[in-house]
Amino acid sequence: MKIVVLNGSPKWDLSVTMQYVAYLKKKFPEHTFETVNVAHEIKKIGKDSVYFAAILDRVRSADLVLWAFPLYVLLVPCQYKRFIELVFERGAQGAFAGKYAAALSTSIHYADMIAHNYIHAVSDDLGMKYLGAYSAEMDDLLDKGERERLETFASLTFAAVEKKIPVQRETAPLVPPSLAYVPGKGQASVQSGANKIVILTDDDGSSKNLTAMVARITTAFSGKAEVINLHNIDIKGPCLGCCRCAYDNTCVYTDGYVDFYRNRLATADILVFAGAVHDRYLSSTWKLFFDRSFFKGHTPGLGGKQIGFTIAGPLHQIPCLKEALVMWADSGRCNALFVTDEAATSGELDALLDTMAGKLVQGAEAGYTPPHLFYAVGGHKIFRDNIYGGMRFVFQADYRYYHEHKMFDFPQADLKTRLMNAVMMLLTKSKAVREKVYGDTKHHMIAPFAPVLKDG
Repeated sequence: MKIVVLNGSPKWDLSVTMQYVAYLKKKFPEHTFETVNVAHEIKKIGKDSVYFAAILDRVRSADLVLWAFPLYVLLVPCQYKRFIELVFERGAQGAFAGKYAAALSTSIHYADMIAHNYIHAVSDDLGMKYLGAYSAEMDDLLDKGERERLETFASLTFAAVEKKIPVQRETAPLVPPSLAYVPGKGQASVQSGANKIVILTDDDGSSKNLTAMVARITTAFSGKAEVINLHNIDIKGPCLGCCRCAYDNTCVYTDGYVDFYRNRLATADILVFAGAVHDRYLSSTWKLFFDRSFFKGHTPGLGGKQIGFTIAGPLHQIPCLKEALVMWADSGRCNALFVTDEAATSGELDALLDTMAGKLVQGAEAGYTPPHLFYAVGGHKIFRDNIYGGMRFVFQADYRYYHEHKMFDFPQADLKTRLMNAVMMLLTKSKAVREKVYGDTKHHMIAPFAPVLKDG
């Protein structure tokens, strides 16, 4: 069997992900593994049509296509995202159609499901037969049991290809919004006060609805809203995964990105992120923005901001995209609102955008951010444990931030609760005490709230 590995790591063969592929090569010598370093060579792929065609020929010759990638900020790296865009932009879906596909990722399991859902949906859109995904924690290969699990996954996947099993498409094809948006002339400006408002977009004119939505939301505020186009930011390149920033938040690039992020975004009160759907995400330009923000490591960079996502395209049909943006905002301690062009009329979309502007100002004036969801709560625990543990000596900037902000909030550090648990667990060995405790649990649970609710 011929397996073509589409390597999504910009670190080429030096990536953790490719060590898992190397292990599979070792364990399954009867199969041929052919690796294409699409993320590392994305510039050449974009410019050299002959080279791109050669990659498609290799895909056509495959019995199985393995999407192999690390997770970068809730998804695949932007270089990988750009390769997927090129396949659709150049009408090259036919090279993938009918091919069996599987995915292999490495991460610390933070939002790995979003990346795999994305790759699954892309595979469906390409007409591939998707067989499943293997999400490895970065160090799993060092554990005998995990190696055996990986081998089992590979064996089952290879057997499915050899038997040519039928595979049902799981995600429905996307249906673009039908509205051709024309903003109305009359609108009441939202009194934005002293709030600094920045509208960030990747608008290149290819989506008329996006252009019109940016224009409408810009004039919705009474004060000046600064519009910044990502294409005009001095960004020399994508995140390389080098982790040079992990020591003191200094990026290896000497371009304008960090200054732009710190001095124009982080100083704003209200941010509107405006983009159009490309395949099952926003554009790779937006992914470049998110990936490069990793110079801040695993610390919130825009905490407390009011963020409006203004999306042109079928966002409601792409749950993994909505989830990624909600998760990014929640983990960053921001308040997020959404408006898409999935509206019935231009007047309805006008009202939605104007309402978003008003709610963003209200949130900023009140200093409101919602309570955390599972994304931020669970993510904090993953990052906390890893930064305190094996990632500490590399991500020293994170460690200093977590220590300074008392984010190493391990349960065992709560001595009062530990003492109470020890005493109560000992007492409940008595049946009489157990009956008392468990027989009156409902009252025990609400008793601490009584002082708060007491009149006066």
